[in-house]
Amino acid sequence: MPHKITLTGSATGPLREYDRYVAFDMREKGSPSAPKGLKKSTFISYTVFVAKKAFNKTGLTKKSIMHEKILIQGEPTLDIPIDECPGEVGVICFQITVLPNKNDKEKNESDAKKEPKQEASAPSQEQKNTESTKQEEEQAAVSQPVAKEAKKEVKPTQPEVQQAPTEEKKAEEKKTTLSNQLKGTQDLVNLDDIIVPAEFLKTRPNPEKTQKVIDFVKRTGRLDEPLTIEKDSKVLKDGYRRYVVAKTVKIDKVPVVYEYQK
Repeated sequence: MPHKITLTGSATGPLREYDRYVAFDMREKGSPSAPKGLKKSTFISYTVFVAKKAFNKTGLTKKSIMHEKILIQGEPTLDIPIDECPGEVGVICFQITVLPNKNDKEKNESDAKKEPKQEASAPSQEQKNTESTKQEEEQAAVSQPVAKEAKKEVKPTQPEVQQAPTEEKKAEEKKTTLSNQLKGTQDLVNLDDIIVPAEFLKTRPNPEKTQKVIDFVKRTGRLDEPLTIEKDSKVLKDGYRRYVVAKTVKIDKVPVVYEYQK
């Protein structure tokens, strides 16, 4: 009998599409305690393979799969090539289910409780609205000429006052964000914009060294070194281990150093 496996959580990496199936990465916490003499397992990474028909029925997209909580039921496999299965264990999915969000449930329940109270108070609000509209109509007949002149005087000055502070704020924010990063950091780039060459995808970083970088990120909140990419093409030139760690711990923007194309 094949061993069955159940996973719950969200995707930790982008959705990858193939001919008849899609794949994405997930992870779960390992055992909190290990037998004496063995290293503790902090987490286990999985690569899930789902048929396109079953995936399309869930209504999930490339963006929503990173935020929705899902339930995976299937069986583990070790027969997938490493470039298609970056996780430690591959999982052939037999059933995928989108789990309801707790926040959505609480909102629906609170909205349902508020509806009777709003219906009961509706007549009094309508009476107040009719009275206020009458007063506004009487005041509008007197104050229309003055209000129009005031609006004409105010409009030209608003854009000039608003533009200058916003541009200064953006420049200051960029300086402060870069100053808080590692030494030598030239820019912050969206992780999804970085292109990983095929020769990197065929390799698997050393698990022990990778775990040290993950522990450093959890302790400090940032990577230990910036990634090296090409300026124009954004192709990764160095730092594939840190790229994998950023994907694993869900870092949106990473510090980079540019290697200019010759």
